[in-house]
Amino acid sequence: MHSLWRTLDRGTLRDIALVCLADAMVGAAFGAITVSGGLPAWVPVVMSLLVFAGGAQFAAVGVVLSGGAPIAAVAAGLVLNARLLPFGFAIGDVLGGRWWTRLTGAHLMTDEAVAFVLRDGDPRRRHAAFWACGLGLFVSWNAAVVLGALAGRGIGDTGALGLDAAFPAVLLALVLPSLTERNARTATLRRACLLGGVVAVAATPFLPAGLPVLLALTGLVLAVRTPSGAEVPCP
Repeated sequence: MHSLWRTLDRGTLRDIALVCLADAMVGAAFGAITVSGGLPAWVPVVMSLLVFAGGAQFAAVGVVLSGGAPIAAVAAGLVLNARLLPFGFAIGDVLGGRWWTRLTGAHLMTDEAVAFVLRDGDPRRRHAAFWACGLGLFVSWNAAVVLGALAGRGIGDTGALGLDAAFPAVLLALVLPSLTERNARTATLRRACLLGGVVAVAATPFLPAGLPVLLALTGLVLAVRTPSGAEVPCP
């Protein structure tokens, strides 16, 4: 472990620490909102240990708190986590050859850890950056979720504090960075998101909570091909 930290330069370690701090703040909010919304304190804690995927956790708990079925919550989380599959192919070399290191690495894989790996071409630094970021995020996120869950017990009215809007706000923040670039692919994705949003809003009065969100995936039909007919990857 000591050699792991020595491999990384001071700037990279600083960046990893800042990412861990930022994610810890989000984790504390996740724990507090989940418990104050009515779920037992063990739910966000166990979910963070076993799932360890912030966006998927927010999506799943958001569906449950809005009255959706557990199967809809699981489906929403799986859809968000589907992006990790190509990530695994991209950084498979840093996970090691043993089955247990690959399994552990797959569990610790996050957008941030992948970003640190992809920005460096040196194999040793790529390996060190992934494990330093992955382990750092796992510890900071789970510790913050526990603290947030404990704090959430003292929050009575989530609406009075505006916490009822936190889940959609977080999900919106996850989506917006992918839609801000000016190119043909992003324009297609924006149209796909718009179609999905219209479908979800239209279905909300008629379907149980959670299902309209899944129906929003129909917008992906516009993301399969660009207007020129060239294929593009789905988000």
